[in-house]
Amino acid sequence: MNDPLSAEKCSDLLKAIADPHRLHLIQALRERAQSVSDLAALLDMDIGNVSHHLKVLRQQEIVAFRREGKTMIYSLSNELFNSHKSNSDEFDFGCCRLELPK
Repeated sequence: MNDPLSAEKCSDLLKAIADPHRLHLIQALRERAQSVSDLAALLDMDIGNVSHHLKVLRQQEIVAFRREGKTMIYSLSNELFNSHKSNSDEFDFGCCRLELPK
């Protein structure tokens, strides 16, 4: 069966954001790009736990990262995340959109 919406990919994206910890990470990254240690301190989480959740988000290309020396700086993916509306932000997964109120 030809699946123009790529149901499997869409399902993987939705699973990745279904975790409350990952939603908190997304919320924190809406403000600005941050390091793992900054996110761990902000969300009062263990660095290893934050790294695990960021890996899940990174695998689905929901977050992007860059290296600054030994530090990894994470941000929301420009490909999926749009912050163009005055009262909300939006993820466009192709198969669906997720609107996040500001």
